[in-house]
Amino acid sequence: QVQLVESGGGLVQAGASLRLSCTTSGRTFSSFGMGWYRQAPGKEREFVAAISWGGGNTYYEDPVKGRFTITRDNAANTVYLQMNSLKPEDTAIYYCNAGRYSGGFYFPGNYWGQGTQVTVSS
Repeated sequence: QVQLVESGGGLVQAGASLRLSCTTSGRTFSSFGMGWYRQAPGKEREFVAAISWGGGNTYYEDPVKGRFTITRDNAANTVYLQMNSLKPEDTAIYYCNAGRYSGGFYFPGNYWGQGTQVTVSS
């Protein structure tokens, strides 16, 4: 089993920055690729970014490319999402996921955190 706990969300104004954290426990963190997803009100959950187990490969969806950065610290069992230049359309609950990153693709696993709310006001 893997437990994931997100933190770092909040209410900010457009243009501000936030850093989300996802700390894991249970199975070896470094064996997983990690991903961030988000779900806005009334919308389906969507993929945001992913990072390989070693941190050397990352992938971003177009809406966040150039503004968000995903990193990980395997010694701390934590993955981060640095979010800059936030926009109102970034408002959502953000979830981290433990899965597999291979060949430039992220394959989500069955392990999800409880989510952290990010609200960006205009």
